[in-house]
Amino acid sequence: MTTKLLILGGTTEASALARLVAAEGIDAVFSYAGRVAAPKSQPLPTRVGGFGSADGLARYLRENSISHVVDATHPFAAQMSWNAYNACQAADVPLIALTRPAWQAQTGDRWRHVSDVDGAVATLAFSARRVLLALGKQNVPAFEKTPQHHYVLRLVDRPEVAPDLPHHTVVLARGPFDVAGDLALMRDHAIDVVVCKNSGGSGAEAKLAAARELNLPVIMIDRPDLPPCDTCATAEAAVDWVTHTRDT
Repeated sequence: MTTKLLILGGTTEASALARLVAAEGIDAVFSYAGRVAAPKSQPLPTRVGGFGSADGLARYLRENSISHVVDATHPFAAQMSWNAYNACQAADVPLIALTRPAWQAQTGDRWRHVSDVDGAVATLAFSARRVLLALGKQNVPAFEKTPQHHYVLRLVDRPEVAPDLPHHTVVLARGPFDVAGDLALMRDHAIDVVVCKNSGGSGAEAKLAAARELNLPVIMIDRPDLPPCDTCATAEAAVDWVTHTRDT
């Protein structure tokens, strides 16, 4: 069986997988969704942009003779994960999700769990605070419903259109972050509340340790429901899976 791997990327784990796949000499393509203006370069042929739908992805798999797919997208990219699942089912292509473990609350954490971004917005229905939003620019407009707060928006790229928030500050930064830096950020901006998604992994975990040290509440958006496909937690395990399914 000829192996040609499609990596659906955009995460630190996806980049680690790309490096390992390149070192192993596995024929592969790395795909970015295109949400970041300047995505990290990869040691593999790279495409940028969506597939349009599950049907579009299935067509890409067939037309490009893809033999394996690793879904290494963000844990909150649920639509892409479902498209990948449905496309691989339709094209009869093996699929595995490379998914980082979710964060778990530790002693001293003040987390309030919500199921989605709208839940986070509803939880902010109190008097004005200074709120750190570490969510990505696509989620910022939802917080226009609670305009009384001053929002500190930590983003990779500056928004093309300024957010319709009366009080906000944009901080441009790309992870991984460290605790000292996040402590400084929260102190410098007098943060009262942190809002984030349970992305997992080490690259963005520092804000949780910083919030714990400063005794700040965290509104934690829990992960969405994802497809019932095989999963692994490391790039090495994903390569082992490709090798095993290729040889069986």
